[in-house]
Amino acid sequence: MTQAAEAANVGPMAAVAGALADLAVEEMIKSGAKIAVVEDGGEISVRSSEKLDVMIYAGESSLSKRLGFRILPEDCPLGLATSSGTVGHALSLGFADAATVVAENAASADAAATAVCNAVDSKDLASSIESGLRVAQSIQGVKGALIIRDNRVGFAGQLPGLIGVKQLQKTGRC
Repeated sequence: MTQAAEAANVGPMAAVAGALADLAVEEMIKSGAKIAVVEDGGEISVRSSEKLDVMIYAGESSLSKRLGFRILPEDCPLGLATSSGTVGHALSLGFADAATVVAENAASADAAATAVCNAVDSKDLASSIESGLRVAQSIQGVKGALIIRDNRVGFAGQLPGLIGVKQLQKTGRC
């Protein structure tokens, strides 16, 4: 947690949920699991021999539950975390509806998502998203980031395949 927090320039509690998800996945793998996924409040640790689809929840944004990632076995191990300044019980300081970060592990993604969301802090939608993406690209261990604010989205770096989730919602397999 400390290393992840220091890399993202946030406090260590910003990485606790991701760190716990990572620890649980490590134990699952040690026990022989071929698919190990733990989600803890928006922070996800993944190691999988199968493809997995993950949907992004962004509250009242028109893009909420319409975008997601297809995580392939070659993307793993992977940490994915989402922070928000508008959704949930643990709000970040910025204005992002969803600041989703993909990193080497969930602890790093968790801490970075907090920092990225905090950087989405101006009233101008485009410049605030750009600010968050610049922060994401400056954090060691971050592979990529996607930011949703209102009806806009921005992304940077290497992300798993971006997918629309309309079909997944109909089948209930998200």
